[in-house]
Amino acid sequence: MEMIRAATGADRRWLARARPLGDGAPPWAVAMYERSLLTLRALTDSRTGAVAAGARDGWAYVWPRDAGTAAIAYAAAGYRGEAVRAARFLLGAGIESAARFHGDGSPVPGRGPQGDAIGWTGAASKASGLIRSARRSAHILAGRYPVPWRERPDYWEGEPGDYLGNAIASGAWSFVRPIARTKDQGRTGFEIFETPRGLVRRAGDPGSGLDPAAAWAVRPFSRPALYPEARRTLNSLVAEGTRFGITPGAGWEGGVDPWTAPTAWSAWTFAALARSAGSAQTARADRAQALGLLADLRRAATPAGALPERVDARTGVPTSTTPLAWSHAFTILTLRELWP
Repeated sequence: MEMIRAATGADRRWLARARPLGDGAPPWAVAMYERSLLTLRALTDSRTGAVAAGARDGWAYVWPRDAGTAAIAYAAAGYRGEAVRAARFLLGAGIESAARFHGDGSPVPGRGPQGDAIGWTGAASKASGLIRSARRSAHILAGRYPVPWRERPDYWEGEPGDYLGNAIASGAWSFVRPIARTKDQGRTGFEIFETPRGLVRRAGDPGSGLDPAAAWAVRPFSRPALYPEARRTLNSLVAEGTRFGITPGAGWEGGVDPWTAPTAWSAWTFAALARSAGSAQTARADRAQALGLLADLRRAATPAGALPERVDARTGVPTSTTPLAWSHAFTILTLRELWP
């Protein structure tokens, strides 16, 4: 009992350091915010900054995208020290060598480097203040981690290819050669991903399905020219979603169960779009989508407030790792965007 009381006291003191949500945040949002912060804390090595994706065999590794988002969330919540340590871990992990890493920074064999790793590492470094500017971040990362986005796996961690999420993440840094403006690529450079309903996962393949990674073009890899495409893509995916959220994409072949990470990152993007919308009507619609997706996440959460990687589409019962750091990090960022 004494150990439990000590741990509870330490958690409360740590939470007291957090930047609070802004005026008007309802009690459920505050509870969700605090639970997500505590989840990240539990999954982070306070000494090295290694952020485990989840507390389970096969997930207790550090992925650049998960840990990078955690660093951004820590910084947004006012925990600069935690953000710096998480970003510094990624800078030293050798992201050109593997998709995931042990807590000591050594690569986990079996999966090759991911096409979005450079982007998430750069975003974490900038958000934490470890590298002060995007230009300086670009210079340093280009020298250390020459990880291309083309013909690399994306967040689905399947076959290599030219994927939307990788293009958005890597293209956020000036040292990555932009998609060339050739005869099949024009105004935004992303026409090879465009369809009438939104952005698809694989370049030049409309049948690959709409990809919620389109959201990343708004947050954290801001590309204003793609905001309308991101909104259109996400609106289409949400319209086809469940009461517990959305899947990793319209072309997802892993079943109908919704995943909390794309649900949460889409909520963050809608919240950001609401703040930059050109009309009050559009802003209201975007904010309503963000709140609706948060409601989906609340239904998908366990009674203790933990977000599973995915849940059963019919019952909402967790069907994978619980909790998942990535989902909680995006939830923190969504709540901070809605109630700054």
